[in-house]
Amino acid sequence: MNFTINKRYFYEKLSIVSRAISVFSPLPAFSGVKIEVNPSEIILTGSDSDISIRSSIKPNEENQLKINDTGNIVIEAKYILEIVRKIEGEDIEIEVIDDTLTQISGTNAQFKINGMRSADYPAIDFSQPKESFSISSSVLKEIITQTCFATSDRETKPVLTGVNFSCQDQTLQCVATDSYRLAKKIVKIEDSLDFNITIPSKSLQEVLKSIGEEETIIFYVDNKKVQFLIDHTIIQTRLIDGAYPETNRLIPNNFHYELRIDSKELLSAIDRASFIKNDGVYIIKFSLDKNECILSSSSAEVGSSMEVLSNATFEGDHLNVSCNGRYVFEALKALNSGEIVFRLCGEMKPFTIHTDGDDSIMMLVVPLRTYA
Repeated sequence: MNFTINKRYFYEKLSIVSRAISVFSPLPAFSGVKIEVNPSEIILTGSDSDISIRSSIKPNEENQLKINDTGNIVIEAKYILEIVRKIEGEDIEIEVIDDTLTQISGTNAQFKINGMRSADYPAIDFSQPKESFSISSSVLKEIITQTCFATSDRETKPVLTGVNFSCQDQTLQCVATDSYRLAKKIVKIEDSLDFNITIPSKSLQEVLKSIGEEETIIFYVDNKKVQFLIDHTIIQTRLIDGAYPETNRLIPNNFHYELRIDSKELLSAIDRASFIKNDGVYIIKFSLDKNECILSSSSAEVGSSMEVLSNATFEGDHLNVSCNGRYVFEALKALNSGEIVFRLCGEMKPFTIHTDGDDSIMMLVVPLRTYA
């Protein structure tokens, strides 16, 4: 195996596939990047068995790839990334010189590193699922950033650690919840499909890191795995087993109160009160009235805060609602909008948060009972 390639380009591709590699992998081979050199392309693979990333490199003017000899090798990811990043020169040469001993050469430096046989690397099935649809990178970014934050970080209910993607006809619904809050994003797609899957939040975060500014991503899906085809890179992930809970029943149908407020003002007010915590949780209380809207927080150990929300408008009778401040803060950050609309039903009933004029995204927060 022997090839030369532009250093910067090769490092970028190595960085992408190495995102799938876990330092805690029980299989030694999974700590490395598999490099396969064929007559017409190089294929890089990284995996931790749950998520796998495969990127192909074909010769072009940008990468200056020259394939001198075919072959394959597995090299420890942390070592090859460090060498390629630090070695000097525009182009580098990589050659297997003796069984698994691999030589990496730059302008004035040369490294020799022991690799592993590719035969020891577990077989990964990259076969393409039958159902697929296209989605723009900007829309997929919105889906991930506006839902993943609401997934659970507890493994007691594994299905809640992922985002549920369900599609009927041309409507794709993406839902995340940890039982105390919920985020729902609805997107229209061109293809008429029918599926219901749950993708691990961790995998979606890795997809997010690999998305460019303006590109089309092809989403392949079946009942065992999904693939995201981004340029010449495939990001493949397992699905989470188990039925996702029916979340529509959590969303109220009728609302009796409405609060409109600038999101920046509310974010700043919540942030200022965030140091006042009870058992590690900062609880905020909305005292809402047509004449005045107040955000307050209190703790017997720390103290209290009170702030009038000057640009808020409220419709309905007087209402007090308490909730986890972090849940509201993260929902507002994910919406990333100007004016925000809260729709409420009562003191202890879930309330929803919307972007004014955009019905495709909705956040829901379950209130907390306080005795102050």
